[in-house]
Amino acid sequence: MELSLARYQCISLDQIQTSPSFPSSNHKVLRTKPLFSGYCFRFDRRKLNNPFDKIKCFSLEQGLQPRRPKPKPSRTRDPELKGTEETRVKKPSVGICSQIEKLVLCSRYREALELFEILEIKGGFDVGLSTYDALVSACIGLGTVRAVKRVFGYMINNGFRPDLYMSNRLLLMHVKCGRMIDARRLFDEMPRRNLVSWNTIIGGLVDIGDCLEAFRLFIIMWEEFSDCGSRTFATMIRASAGLELISVGRQLHSCAVKMGVNEDIFVTCALIDMYSKCGSIEDAQWVFDDMPEKTTVGWNSIIAGYALHGYSEEALSMFYEMRDSGVKMDHFTFSIIIRICSRLASIERAKQAHAGLVRSGFGFDIVANTALVDFYSKWGRIEDAQRVFDRMPCKNTISWNALIAGYGYHGRGAEAVDLFEQMLKERMRPNHVTFLAVLSACSYSRLFKCGWEIFQSMSRDHNIKPRAMHYACMIELLGQEGLLDEAFALIRGAPFKPTANMWAALLTASRVNENFELGKFAAEKLYGMEPEKLCNYVVLLNIYNRSGKLKEAAAVLQTLERKGLRMRPVCSWIEVNKESHVFRSRDKRHIQTNEIYQKVDSLILEISKHGYVPKEKTLLPDVDEQEQHVLSYHSEKLAIAFGLLNTMNGSPLQIVQSHRICNDCHNAIKLIALVTRREIVVRDASRFHRFKDGSCSCGDYW
Repeated sequence: MELSLARYQCISLDQIQTSPSFPSSNHKVLRTKPLFSGYCFRFDRRKLNNPFDKIKCFSLEQGLQPRRPKPKPSRTRDPELKGTEETRVKKPSVGICSQIEKLVLCSRYREALELFEILEIKGGFDVGLSTYDALVSACIGLGTVRAVKRVFGYMINNGFRPDLYMSNRLLLMHVKCGRMIDARRLFDEMPRRNLVSWNTIIGGLVDIGDCLEAFRLFIIMWEEFSDCGSRTFATMIRASAGLELISVGRQLHSCAVKMGVNEDIFVTCALIDMYSKCGSIEDAQWVFDDMPEKTTVGWNSIIAGYALHGYSEEALSMFYEMRDSGVKMDHFTFSIIIRICSRLASIERAKQAHAGLVRSGFGFDIVANTALVDFYSKWGRIEDAQRVFDRMPCKNTISWNALIAGYGYHGRGAEAVDLFEQMLKERMRPNHVTFLAVLSACSYSRLFKCGWEIFQSMSRDHNIKPRAMHYACMIELLGQEGLLDEAFALIRGAPFKPTANMWAALLTASRVNENFELGKFAAEKLYGMEPEKLCNYVVLLNIYNRSGKLKEAAAVLQTLERKGLRMRPVCSWIEVNKESHVFRSRDKRHIQTNEIYQKVDSLILEISKHGYVPKEKTLLPDVDEQEQHVLSYHSEKLAIAFGLLNTMNGSPLQIVQSHRICNDCHNAIKLIALVTRREIVVRDASRFHRFKDGSCSCGDYW
């Protein structure tokens, strides 16, 4: 059940414990059942319904040695067989254990667990605390559930009784490997706990997003340990950020000051992050300014805070301050800056960040390089994105997704599909984002058969259930083929309630195929789901106009006026010599206005010789109606003219728009690219358009 966080904004820490509106835990925190009780594991050579029945509560004084089963009294026991029996119960394993510990020390975790298999198969070896500790480190290093089960099961079968230190290590192993249910059971059954125990389980809860339960345990811990350390405060400040409860975060900040841990670097960075995520960038800046020593993590936190709220220029300014202060920048710093450059569409700044990344020794970092692939893909430099991708020594699913999506943005669907197939050949596991990227690529490039096969393979071959976004892609694909009945059937047959995106895709397909009745039906569905979304009304208005339904079109306009919905003014911008130049339709504020307008007029005259005729007025979902009357001087035409005047012959132009490109400009730019022999890339509010040699990568379906 989802809980609305808005209702908790005014709740204080002391109310969390007693308020009935906060869900109680399913586990009783203060239980003291025997440690490890209730577990059931399966092993290669034995099956135990409950291998923990014989384990009893223990205390620290009981020591660390494995429990030896008491021999049954026998009147016929031969004294000479006594040594043989004990050897069978407890075998020396100094050599194997020593090798395991050395392998773990060298971070060769997989080899250590392979050697551990000898102990598993033969059984009965005398394994000490240091070896178990090393095996726990190997499990944490690999992060695999199977390794956790193997090591933990071996401990139980051999009667190992951990002390408090080892219990905390086992708890950490389960938390780090994502077994929070088992970790919580272990924690509840621990006869003794210290701050490490509490911090481990609370930190695990925060990591998985169960911040309410983390707060409940924190209050219980606070009653037991009145003196909490900086790590505890940092964790709970993260929890308040996760819940977006700034009032609780302020209380924790106050407590941290009283406890004298407010200057701890982890607490400070957690406070900056909390205030940023809770919407108070001013408080985040105040905490940052008050830091006695500004570290790399501190700078990263405040820069990320500004970026989170859309203050991209301020974030870049902080980055330059960080660089000038002499603080070492890490891969996370460059990843943030590259994402900021993506928002600002600044190729030059991104190139500078790329160069800084290489100079700082992070040229092969997977996170930063994935951000670069994403940036270059989104801003018309797909070849650069491919080069960065090819040089990455290690790639993850996100890296593949970024490049596949990039080829899709640029209308190169066949290459996106080839990349997807290469990803599968290299045994990379695709996720739902992968399929969204490749299906979108098929949609942009009108690869119907290929897209349909990939869509069907999601659940059939990869056990991934298609989501609404995947259905929307397929509806668009069916619409491109004119298969509106099949698209409508796909919506009706979806295993969930159709979303606004699915109906919007059907509405767009209906407009393109001029199906008045189906478009009206889809629009009515959208009105009920998104009554204040302007573009839904405008698409329907276009359908009415194209179908000659002028009375219905007038009714839509009256609805827009009654609701107070107005189309916003639009703009286009281009970056030349590291400076952005913004244009609006009929804009005459630029210093080169006369030259720009003369260039536009000459371009119109030139492309008219190649068949250009201004298109009739057609409203777009996000274009001001007044702009329709000045087709020749639309913002994108002005930006292109400026670019042609101020760049070298033959160099590509890149335009960014706040709106969808209109039909007239789309046709005009195709011919401008032809007569000027320039490649012109336009990123509008819908997709990329790569104009070259008189054609567009979108295939004119936009």
